[in-house]
Amino acid sequence: MVSSLDGIIAKKDNSISWFETADHYEKGKGLTEQDTTEFLKTIDCYVMGSRTYEHALELSRSYGWAYGDTPTIVVSHRNLPIERQNIEIYAGDLNKLVNQRLKPNYRNVWLVGGAKLAKEFIRAKLADEIRLSVMPVILGEGTLFFDHLGQEEKLHLKDVTAYKSGMVELWYEIRK
Repeated sequence: MVSSLDGIIAKKDNSISWFETADHYEKGKGLTEQDTTEFLKTIDCYVMGSRTYEHALELSRSYGWAYGDTPTIVVSHRNLPIERQNIEIYAGDLNKLVNQRLKPNYRNVWLVGGAKLAKEFIRAKLADEIRLSVMPVILGEGTLFFDHLGQEEKLHLKDVTAYKSGMVELWYEIRK
């Protein structure tokens, strides 16, 4: 998940201009396109909520489909357009999705969005890790990532990476 320092993951207008930063942190790691490409190769399947999917479709018209040919499961009870062969709509129990569909078929599943869906996975103890990229900006309003989770979660810090852009990536394991 990408977040502002104040925990906001989406502006009210869904713009993503705040992802880009003019900040420069000298001690930070440079992020190359090759680093990103190599990381994305490790993902076997994406899972996303319906609003994230709709936003990704909208962005794909200008920037291309960000998730390539990797299988993508959209969790929704709505009838959504399917514009690529690797996309599937799933409307059902998340435990069944994870235990019957994802675990037997994929090693590295990436939940790419939707604060609501992420919270459902965390509450149901179906998420193993949280990777949060914090951008050097305070947005002040929008969609919060962890509003009203309703339970305490113990985390173990696996890694921290600071980038030249001023973004900081926090990688936590969820203790079970």
